[in-house]
Amino acid sequence: MTATAQLALLEPACGRDAALALFDSLPPVPATELTGRWHGRELATGHPLDGLLAASGWYGKQFDGLDSVHPLLFRDPAGEIFAVDPKRVPLGIADKVPHALVERVRGLLGVLEPALRTRRYRARLRGVEHRGVVTAAMVYDHLPIIDVFRRVDDDTVLGLMDFRDMPEPYFFVLARD
Repeated sequence: MTATAQLALLEPACGRDAALALFDSLPPVPATELTGRWHGRELATGHPLDGLLAASGWYGKQFDGLDSVHPLLFRDPAGEIFAVDPKRVPLGIADKVPHALVERVRGLLGVLEPALRTRRYRARLRGVEHRGVVTAAMVYDHLPIIDVFRRVDDDTVLGLMDFRDMPEPYFFVLARD
């Protein structure tokens, strides 16, 4: 069975162990192969952040070069995609905010956009050893977060967010635009 088919069997939700087993079975992806804009979706595993990115209007990530990464892209009510400075997102309390409140705030995204938007890159791509494999990882400039990627197919990667303040990994999928 292909990795794409395995991922499809796990989506939209699975157990953490199943997600880790798939992640560990996937090959590494070189950082240089992640160029472009990628649309994201969550792989729910019972993590406290499950559902939060979808509720917030998260779109994905954009990799313009090894030192030129927009780690958070959002879509405003008019459909425009814009980069958000992760420092301006209260990730430390994200797992304590009810998703219904996040959805209501999402409705204000057009109003909040000027305060959240950035044109500056806020992350970098590097090869990092994680779970015994050297693969592409996105290192945030100002947060204790590393997003680690493994290849599902040429246009899909499985991401694992390693956040120092949360002991369990958070999983997401990126598909190339």
